[in-house]
Amino acid sequence: MTILTKKPASSDRTISYYDKNAADFVNTTQSVDFREVREVFRSYLPGNGAHILDFGCGSGRDARAFMEQGYQVTATDGSEEICKAASEYLGASVRHMLFQDLDEKDVYNGIWACASILHLPKTELPDVILKMRDALKEGGVIYTSFKYGTFEGERNGRYFTYFTEESFSEFLSQIPGLQIEKLWITGDVREGRGDERWLNVILRRR
Repeated sequence: MTILTKKPASSDRTISYYDKNAADFVNTTQSVDFREVREVFRSYLPGNGAHILDFGCGSGRDARAFMEQGYQVTATDGSEEICKAASEYLGASVRHMLFQDLDEKDVYNGIWACASILHLPKTELPDVILKMRDALKEGGVIYTSFKYGTFEGERNGRYFTYFTEESFSEFLSQIPGLQIEKLWITGDVREGRGDERWLNVILRRR
């Protein structure tokens, strides 16, 4: 029997938002200074030869920074238009792929999922995080980030899942094989949005 799967409507709308607003999104995020958080992530990697999956790479800002620092980087995004813009910026191909389609085993030393998997409903996150865990080499690390709070639903054409330290810790306790290395809160680094808060997470595959 063949089982056909379909993206949830929330994923369709979120991807459609990024396809329609790709140019504006790239213009407002590509030059944002995100060095401080990247350095935290890098401190957990084994060295400059590490292989990083940029999982939902957006404008390509962080993938490019990692490449310039000597890392092997595989970049993916679910929006075709974002993939085109990021590929041009990186001078390298960005793989068009949904989060749910990740299917690799023991490949990456680190997965960088900056403000990306927060677009998944909470019910879908465990399966995707398990796929991320499996794609890591033993001892590999994940960086991911979520808007801070308790909201879940659609805002401004995109779906969001928010977390606090407590709710994320409880959520992760249901997912085997990963441990929290670090949780910390930052403000939004984009101009004019410093009052927004983000939950940053480093996870390690056990």
